[in-house]
Amino acid sequence: MSNLGFDTYEPWSGEQRPLYLAPMAGVSDLPYRLLAKECGADITITEFTNSTALSREATASWRKMESDPREQPFIPQIFGGEMDDMVKAATMLQESADVIDLNFGCPAPKVTSICAGAALMGEPQRLVTMVENIVEAVDVPVTAKMRLGTGQGPNNAVNICQSLEKVGAQRLCIHGRTLRQRYSGIAYWGTIQTAVNAVEVPVVANGDITDANSARLCLEQTNASGLMIGRAAIGRPDVFAQIKVGLGWMEKEELPWVSQYEGEWDTLSETSQAFASRRWCWDRYITLCRETTGLAKQTMQRHAIAFSKGLPGAKSVRTLMHELTDVNESAQAISEFLKPISEG
Repeated sequence: MSNLGFDTYEPWSGEQRPLYLAPMAGVSDLPYRLLAKECGADITITEFTNSTALSREATASWRKMESDPREQPFIPQIFGGEMDDMVKAATMLQESADVIDLNFGCPAPKVTSICAGAALMGEPQRLVTMVENIVEAVDVPVTAKMRLGTGQGPNNAVNICQSLEKVGAQRLCIHGRTLRQRYSGIAYWGTIQTAVNAVEVPVVANGDITDANSARLCLEQTNASGLMIGRAAIGRPDVFAQIKVGLGWMEKEELPWVSQYEGEWDTLSETSQAFASRRWCWDRYITLCRETTGLAKQTMQRHAIAFSKGLPGAKSVRTLMHELTDVNESAQAISEFLKPISEG
């Protein structure tokens, strides 16, 4: 399995295929990407970042482009509606990037309002020309993420995939919803299956992959060259490991939050196991923050709420994060909250 994710495969028969952490604003920061890799993600991608801000050397945007030797490959993702800015940002990134990923899938109004993200699927020739110009301008592989279409008129993802293959895109990812759907309804994997059969480059499936069972069903239907996980990984970076264990790609005893219990994991209740796995992930995230970007109050608050979501007493986390002003105290308070019930 290539560490860049450029392998294609015969029909899926149970073998391991790469799992990707989706590029998510406010989620896929550097320490979280490193955590996801320790939790089983094979490939991570940065938060999607505005190419215009990068081309103008905005400090906050370039901070999102930080990497670490432990993150291999390093794949920044950019979006934008201005051709020149997209090309310039890509050329500025190529020295540090292993792959450059282009976002044609984001449905957020602040992105689509500038005819960027998924809105560009409504102007397919412009989208393809943009990719072609970037491919010609950089010396690293270029990949792209898109949706089924805009939701206005027939879906055009398959046609766009075929055109992008011709201009040199080396991997494609499709989210099984339209721009109009945003995140509502059920992801449709049928178009992803059609795209897999229509092009020779790898096609990654995205949308409604939340556990081992949905991962299995998606691979069986689409034969995708990999699976990208977004919302199911927010606050739950262990989802990658759970999928791998469920599909027989790794043993449960290999998981660090399991091995620390030295054979006693199965004696914990399901609720205590949920607390224990998230506590290990939280503590490791804080350590990685200290080793890389540092602890930032706002980012930590956002992750703390996500890590505790669905657990008993989770509402108290918002109060904790509001009351505690010191980031180190906040980090420790969340770790104490996540202590398994049998230990608390």
